[in-house]
Amino acid sequence: MRQLNGHSRITNPQMLDYLENRRKVHMDAIKYCQEILQQRPVDWEPIFRNNLSQPICNVDLVITVGGDGTLLQASHFMDDTVPILGVNSDPTQIKEVEQFSNEFDANRSTGHLCAASVNNFQQVLDDILAGHKAPSKLTRISICVNSELLSTYALNDILIAHPCPAALSQFSFKIKRDDQSFSPLVNCRSSGLRVSTAAGSTAAMLSAGGFPMPILSRDLQYMVREPISPGAASSLMHGLIKSDQYMETTWFCKEGVVYIDGSHICHPVQSEDRIQISSRAPILKVFLPPHLLSENKSAES
Repeated sequence: MRQLNGHSRITNPQMLDYLENRRKVHMDAIKYCQEILQQRPVDWEPIFRNNLSQPICNVDLVITVGGDGTLLQASHFMDDTVPILGVNSDPTQIKEVEQFSNEFDANRSTGHLCAASVNNFQQVLDDILAGHKAPSKLTRISICVNSELLSTYALNDILIAHPCPAALSQFSFKIKRDDQSFSPLVNCRSSGLRVSTAAGSTAAMLSAGGFPMPILSRDLQYMVREPISPGAASSLMHGLIKSDQYMETTWFCKEGVVYIDGSHICHPVQSEDRIQISSRAPILKVFLPPHLLSENKSAES
């Protein structure tokens, strides 16, 4: 890319072709899914993800066409009664990634939670309509700030940090069960605190050195990011919040933010705010890819 009159301009023709192809593949996937729905005896209504503003209710199924981000955004408007099916509209092509590895990053959508693509959407949809497939129950994160429950539940993870990524985050936490302390009080000076669900354990948590969890686990995984001189508490910088436990965190910086499933949804916190984190949130019903369910069974056996 180069700067021209203050604007970035892509000069690599291969990248231009790649980006245009991505747009076309995504739009073709939307069109294809709509055509399949029109052929089925169901009433349906399309809506752009950016137009979501009200709770999704009085429907039997939500279908997202995009990637994990689209499914995550839809989940923020859903309770535990409506199942969701993710369609990966733009899957990564391994040969393409290898072809352009020296030019640019040609990875497309991961679609970790998406059970369908254009290749199998028709069959997956028919199986769901016929009752041959059942949704799985995924754990979400409940967040309370000063005893006030936040309206959005996290499906992947939350990050509590200073709004400036270069600034120090200072906080303490302890794991509790039935209002009784289950762990000692841990005082932290770091770049923040991340807590993930099992579904989110293969995302940022794994990249930071965490471990993948069985997809249907009710536990949460936490990690203090880049702790400064943890000393004797080093073993407590990373661990699990069991399904019958919760984490109570006290924030000690003037400014802070709770980021929910990325950067788009956030809640400000300030010094001495208390943040309670647990898996006591409504589950999300999701039709999962078969390989995730197989991995879950293998992990539990």
